[in-house]
Amino acid sequence: MASFGNAFSSSIGKKLIMGITGLFLILFLIVHCFINALIFVNDGGLTFNIGAHFMATNWLIRASEVILMAGLLLHIIQGLRLTFQNQAARPEKYAVYDGKANSKWYSRSMGLLGTLLLIFLIVHLSNFWVVSRFTGIPTEDANGHEDLFAVMKETFQNVWLVVLYVLAMGSLLYHLLHGFASAFQTLGWNHKKYSPLIKALGVWYSIIIAVVFAAMPIAMYAGFIN
Repeated sequence: MASFGNAFSSSIGKKLIMGITGLFLILFLIVHCFINALIFVNDGGLTFNIGAHFMATNWLIRASEVILMAGLLLHIIQGLRLTFQNQAARPEKYAVYDGKANSKWYSRSMGLLGTLLLIFLIVHLSNFWVVSRFTGIPTEDANGHEDLFAVMKETFQNVWLVVLYVLAMGSLLYHLLHGFASAFQTLGWNHKKYSPLIKALGVWYSIIIAVVFAAMPIAMYAGFIN
């Protein structure tokens, strides 16, 4: 049992946990993005509220939220530990170091980008998840579902929250650009034949997810969605 624990506390074990939790979060973002993108149906939020109602009442989704939250916290903790561990392993900077020659700037800034996303996540959960899961939404739509769409409209009338969300999606974009391919590579899914395809898929995935999420608060604030 001790050797099992040591395996996951080692540098390789920490990276393995990052890869597994990273893939789980990638899958979650696909579902979350699809459900939220239902606001673009632009039918007063009726379709979106159906999706939100399904997410809130389906036992499998509710159970996965617990796993997601645990995985997300573990992902953040392990990410910060790896960042500090790498910094501690090199207490003195090289006299000449050209980071651009070896990696992209965002791959060297995962700790910073992750911290920015953590701040965003706290704000996001307090605005929506806590309200929908614990405090309850006071209004209902024409179908009798809790009107989370109305909560979104009210929230995104605050220009500073819109700016925060857009900046956070910029951070998410760069985080995914590195993390998508890195997660597969960490798990050993690295092959000269398939790696270019995974990298290309990761670029498109990162752009689409970030752009769609960023477009939501902008469209609501601008009044394109009612």
